[in-house]
Amino acid sequence: MEPGNDNFDAAINAHDAAVAARQLDIWVGAEPTFTNRESESSEWLNEALGETKERYARRIIETLRRDQPGSLILRTVGRQYPGEDAPRWSLGLYWRRDGNALAEALPADPVDTACDCDERQLTAFWQRLGKVLDSDGWTASVFRIDGDMGLRILFRCDGQATVADPTTEPRLARATLQSQALPPEGICDDLASEGYHLVALGCAPTGPGQSRQPCLELPAFSDAQCFQAFVVRVAAAARETGLGELVWTGFPPPVDATVAWMTVTPDPAVIEVNEAPAATMTEFLHMSRGLFATAQAAGLSPYRLNYNGNLSESGGGGQFTLGGPSAEHSPFFVAPGLLPRLVEYLNRHPSLSYWFAPVYVGSFSQSPRTDENVLESFNELQVALQHLETVDSPSPELLWSSLSPFLVDTSGNAHRSELNIEKLWNPYLPGRGQLGLVEFRAFRMARDAETATSLAAMLRTVAAMLGGRAGSQPLVEWGSRLHDRFALPFYLRQDLGEVFADLENAGLGLEPPITRRLYANGWQHVGNTECGGCRLEVEQAIEFWPLLGDAATHSGGSRLVDASTSRLQLTLRPTGAGPFDSDGWQLLAAGYRLPLRRERDEAGEVLVMGLRFRSFVPWIGLHPSLEAQGPVVLHLLPPGDGWGQRITLYDWQPQGLPYDGLPDTLEEAQRRRRERFVVEEIAACDVPAAVPPPARAVTDCCLDLRRTSAVRQPA
Repeated sequence: MEPGNDNFDAAINAHDAAVAARQLDIWVGAEPTFTNRESESSEWLNEALGETKERYARRIIETLRRDQPGSLILRTVGRQYPGEDAPRWSLGLYWRRDGNALAEALPADPVDTACDCDERQLTAFWQRLGKVLDSDGWTASVFRIDGDMGLRILFRCDGQATVADPTTEPRLARATLQSQALPPEGICDDLASEGYHLVALGCAPTGPGQSRQPCLELPAFSDAQCFQAFVVRVAAAARETGLGELVWTGFPPPVDATVAWMTVTPDPAVIEVNEAPAATMTEFLHMSRGLFATAQAAGLSPYRLNYNGNLSESGGGGQFTLGGPSAEHSPFFVAPGLLPRLVEYLNRHPSLSYWFAPVYVGSFSQSPRTDENVLESFNELQVALQHLETVDSPSPELLWSSLSPFLVDTSGNAHRSELNIEKLWNPYLPGRGQLGLVEFRAFRMARDAETATSLAAMLRTVAAMLGGRAGSQPLVEWGSRLHDRFALPFYLRQDLGEVFADLENAGLGLEPPITRRLYANGWQHVGNTECGGCRLEVEQAIEFWPLLGDAATHSGGSRLVDASTSRLQLTLRPTGAGPFDSDGWQLLAAGYRLPLRRERDEAGEVLVMGLRFRSFVPWIGLHPSLEAQGPVVLHLLPPGDGWGQRITLYDWQPQGLPYDGLPDTLEEAQRRRRERFVVEEIAACDVPAAVPPPARAVTDCCLDLRRTSAVRQPA
């Protein structure tokens, strides 16, 4: 059955009911990323900022606003990374979860259109807003300073008096957030921490080369109720003065369980959407369908099509976050054994680390596992988990301080970890560190809303299962098996099946419409061929690219790795129900006979082996004397004499011709991939006798052609 024809919505409803029965609130957020797959400009290949990216983001946010009546667009200050001179732009959407409007007749952000700034009207609005804020138990002072954003209002929500003469207080003349670089420790509104809220108004450009527009810079607010009351008062002042358009900038708004907040921001090669967390997967599915449709209508895609037909994700990943309706009600604090058990469970099931991950995984990737760190760290993690097991109800502080040293990469970067707990209970991340959140980073961007929802449902179900499980499980020291056995899709599928069986045994089984998508979310099919009752399948496997140089010296958001090694999975299985003479078949690679492993799956007996080779010679990389070993030539030979097949695996168009642009469609991409999988009949007697590969080139699950003494020339 095609995934699109199954009863997916009913499966998600069943999942919600099963999780609700556990009485553990588990909210799910996501960070989908989209790219312009038809563009080859730097902003859509490797840079965060560019000429067109913000225009696409504005189209997305404006469409989403129309789908949420009564919502508010906010251009709050974005992130700033090392080497960047100013904060990146950020477009956000804020709305009430109960469906009611934030306020009547809100002055709207013009977003994708230019509007003239009438300074006299804005001055009237400023004066009226000052009076509205200085009423009903609030106090306010109106004053003016020099500059584009010189119309100021200082107010308090608690009825206490404001500053007697605001013009004598230097802090009240502070520069706007968007006009300055962010401090290394992050943004902080020291006035708001003392109960004072400073509003700045003016006619100002909203970006380089843009016209002056009516702008209001928000102060920081401590709670959502106070912020919403402020929005209502702004709307009232705008109605009374006829102000219909207003750009809201400044500090991000406060969030609680009654409101939703999402942002659209730039990231290298993509636009990233930080979705509002969903309390149920039904809600998550609804939001995801709207977002994917909106991105597609704007001309953006969750994947890229390469010249040779290979399919890759957007380039920005597709992380998920688990939490609760509030930090205090986070499932990781309500069930404090959940996080330690989750660390153990991910260690025991490599499929959750690799099957859904981007192309680059391993020790120096964006999402290394705990056992891909140095050995000493892994040993100490076992000690930490044992000590946490002795505490009946570990506090948020103890959970974070016990596990945070181990959920890092080899250079100590806490953001680059399969499990990111920077926002769990981190006292060193002002404003964002103590939210009760755990981010799952080992996920590439999903192709569609249903796949994204399936992934989120799987994580949510695993958390529900572990949250109710007593006791701990010892960590597995996988050793070399981790990057050998679990580099192959065959063993990852088996391991994923064990995860699904665990969920089923716990009464939290995922229904077939969900599991079908999760199994199908695997590695790219390269090609297949049949010969004499035997079927050869070639799939892309995982490769763990090594880092070049010292990770601690690499600045920016990327690291230099040697990506010249490729790994394939080769499987042989019978095509019929008759006996399969597995011992008689030979599969050769570069003249070497592959030592195939005999395994079984739900379809019966199968022979499996991995094949590694150097696919190209990088400008900067390892092994400068090692030449490229492609195209790879395989020989599939039946028992005895007769006709076999020669299979040539090309990385590019077989004649070396240039492609006429990028593939327009998935069908054209598939045609180009098929074109590179060339099968020819050949007499078995014409193939030189195979030789066993040198022992140094063979592991339990893989033949590494790079370690053979020389690459034999096939017939």
